[in-house]
Amino acid sequence: MIHKKIPQRMCTGCMEMKAKKELVRVVRNKEGEVSLDLTEKKPGRGAYICKQKECFEKAFKTHRLERNLEVKIPEELYSRLREEIPSEE
Repeated sequence: MIHKKIPQRMCTGCMEMKAKKELVRVVRNKEGEVSLDLTEKKPGRGAYICKQKECFEKAFKTHRLERNLEVKIPEELYSRLREEIPSEE
């Protein structure tokens, strides 16, 4: 029996490796615009976060998201991303 390899990514909040499908992708395009990529198809540099508000807050406080995406993220964009993150309760 052949086992299919499940792609793993690291959450920028809790720093745990998880299946790519369990995470939300935040992407920076060539113009430097940062947005949530729920389709996982947008071009650009991506960073992954768990679908939990705590992980997003931790990534925000430690500036890991900014370091991973190599761009300064304004406060209002963080607020918008915070609202868009689908939570798993």
